[in-house]
Amino acid sequence: MLLIPEHTMSQFSTNFLLLPIPEYPALDCAPNRIIKLVVLGGSGVGKTALVVRFLTKRFIGDYEANAGALYSRKFTIDGEQISLQVQDTPFVSLEDDADSICCQEQINRSIYWADGFVFVYSITDYESFRVLRPLHQHIRRIHPNANIPLLLMANKGDLLRARQVSSKEGLQLAAELGGPYCEVSARENGEGVHDAFQQLCQELSRSSGSCNGEKRRGLHLVRPKSPNMQDLKRRLKQALTSKGKSATAL
Repeated sequence: MLLIPEHTMSQFSTNFLLLPIPEYPALDCAPNRIIKLVVLGGSGVGKTALVVRFLTKRFIGDYEANAGALYSRKFTIDGEQISLQVQDTPFVSLEDDADSICCQEQINRSIYWADGFVFVYSITDYESFRVLRPLHQHIRRIHPNANIPLLLMANKGDLLRARQVSSKEGLQLAAELGGPYCEVSARENGEGVHDAFQQLCQELSRSSGSCNGEKRRGLHLVRPKSPNMQDLKRRLKQALTSKGKSATAL
């Protein structure tokens, strides 16, 4: 896989924010543009570990069940400040007929929302590999006329003795889906994880100069409200008021 030299992109800052998906889409043509990635894959393939590795350069082995966090970080690419948002997601699985996928509605909303897609499977789990073709077909049904920039990432490359998916199979699938392929280890290969995400960000930054296309219209679908600061402040005020009334009553 051709990797972008590090000097073409500035180093990421040391801080990152954990945010809900915004209730209303930001203007993609604003001076500080937004790149939106969604990370998709089966259960236990290491999606969250890869996202955290990319953003913090740290590896954390154990996570609670994935509820779908959105991470945001600002960086500079080609001299322009970009806001990168990375949506982690719950797992997808195959239906009984093995030709379609079973996924939560949150994943469908994330597919409408995203500019680019990171497909993750584990080299130690062939079922996680099998789910990706139906997943790609599912995205095609949601965005039938849109370009779908994607990265195919084979995780757990350090567990070679437990391999169930060969590198050749991964390369063939990547060619079929139309994206680059990389085999990495979130545990041991932080640089490889960073370089793979960086390449996709570079591609998206250079291809997102216009505000047209079928996928952009998908961003305006009605979305369930996410917690925001005003709502959190309101809840805190209500809790404090209720606590004050209880103390007065005593």
